[in-house]
Amino acid sequence: MTTVAAPTDPAALRTVFANIPQTVIALCGLGDDGRPRGLAASSFTTVSLDPPIVSVAMAHTSTTWPTLREIPRLGVSVLAEGQDLVCRALSARGTDRFADVQWRAGTDGAVLLDDAVATMECTIIGDIPAGDHQIVLLRIETLAADPTRNPLVFHGSTFRTLAPIGA
Repeated sequence: MTTVAAPTDPAALRTVFANIPQTVIALCGLGDDGRPRGLAASSFTTVSLDPPIVSVAMAHTSTTWPTLREIPRLGVSVLAEGQDLVCRALSARGTDRFADVQWRAGTDGAVLLDDAVATMECTIIGDIPAGDHQIVLLRIETLAADPTRNPLVFHGSTFRTLAPIGA
């Protein structure tokens, strides 16, 4: 365990947050020009079974989020092991993020990535200011899962995969 620090110390916060394993998702939709837009996020969580709701935190500094929030339905793709390059592509700036990403169009503008562990088509039902982020609440409209695939996990500032205990 490292030395206790004030929660106002950004370096200490980053160190602690890096030690919390995170699901890695792609949040994507079709822009007005018919081209896919999207970003990678690791601040995703399930919220409710009834109604079916998930959430993702969007940084106020995101330049992609303002475009995505205008799309009627967004695709959430939970990335699988081996999709770390997809995550990096969706996090890049100044490039065609979808140049080497396999995707398919869903309903009402949702974009879903191929080979994901799970996919959901969602509509935005609200957002909550939270410091330097907005917590966006998404209602799941359709969903699918591939239980044969393992998820990509972000932990310790690197990508990892899960392994069963005792394996």
